[in-house]
Amino acid sequence: MSAQNNIQWRGENRTGIYNEKGLLKSWEANGPQLLWHYDGLGEGHSSVAVDAGKVYVTGMTDKKGYLYVFDTNGKLLQKKAYGEEWHDSYNGSRGTVTINNGKIYLTSGMGVLYCLNQNTLDLVWKKDAKADFGAKNIKWGITESPLIVNEKIIFTPGGKEHNVVALNKNDGSLIWSSAGEGDLSAYCSPFYVGDQQVPQVVTMTTDHIMGIDIATGKKLWSYENKNRWSVHANTPVYSDGMLLCTSGYGKGSVMLRFTNGGRAVEKAWESAELDSKMGAMVKVGDYAYGSGDNNKFWFCADWKTGEIKYKDKSIAIGVVIADADGMLYCYSDRGEMALVKATPEKFDLVSQFPITLGTDQHWAHPVIYEGVLYVRHGNTLMAYKVK
Repeated sequence: MSAQNNIQWRGENRTGIYNEKGLLKSWEANGPQLLWHYDGLGEGHSSVAVDAGKVYVTGMTDKKGYLYVFDTNGKLLQKKAYGEEWHDSYNGSRGTVTINNGKIYLTSGMGVLYCLNQNTLDLVWKKDAKADFGAKNIKWGITESPLIVNEKIIFTPGGKEHNVVALNKNDGSLIWSSAGEGDLSAYCSPFYVGDQQVPQVVTMTTDHIMGIDIATGKKLWSYENKNRWSVHANTPVYSDGMLLCTSGYGKGSVMLRFTNGGRAVEKAWESAELDSKMGAMVKVGDYAYGSGDNNKFWFCADWKTGEIKYKDKSIAIGVVIADADGMLYCYSDRGEMALVKATPEKFDLVSQFPITLGTDQHWAHPVIYEGVLYVRHGNTLMAYKVK
């Protein structure tokens, strides 16, 4: 059995690391065994969430968003419409659902945050970024996986006054509101840093990286961070007082070091080459792994200095996750799924196979749960046996 019971965006704790043991160290030539697949999710780019042995994912059909619930054998248990979904460009669902204490939380591309009863899927409450918080939608639709810290759910409407808010997770009432820097939302799902003197939420909006006091909503610090299209889709990666923030469109990465107990930050290093657009990065040991955007290579960089240890173009750029046994799972935007050893010496490609089912872009982040690799490609959800 795995220790992981609840999988949200980027795993249990948003790091992209899945604490699984005993997974395969190589795959057959045609890939691991396909246990099941479901064709009928509609349009979407959201990843799966898992809670108590049930698999949750969203999709869009006829401009309406639906939540799908499966058992781990691929049986569809429930399907529920929740509201209008994004249908203006790169159509479909976006943010991954978050499940907590009997409730399901999801954000539509239209900027509506929904809370549903986990058993019945009935609506408990909802909040609208535009109507309730004076926000505007953004070019490719608001994209956020809600963050829950104790009784608070963190949401980034991107309004001038209500920029980042903390709501009561049970009834949606406002606990605090931060004006932040007044930027629009920027496709970033926030991260909780709990080991500083001041525990805080960190996120990226259109022009800034920010730290906000989780208790009060006070902005602790901000760091200017701009790119051409105001897209900062990667959740920051945090470890031991260091915060790695990565964006595409030529911006690259900046490593911030917390100072004064988390009340401020300073730049440790930056690199224009490490410019992941939406594929994220993972920290394994003393190194960060990921792929670029303008710089179309897979890379390994020294966590403390930013020194690039290798660049490789064996497969197209894409998304990276890792397991606790030290293997990278690299899903390229051309549909290549690769198993790579996490070593700074080289891009040590062990196995790969093509994802041939599904539709549209290969953008959804893969998920590992109980020895199964879940891959969402548009209309299709696939489950591969990797243990």
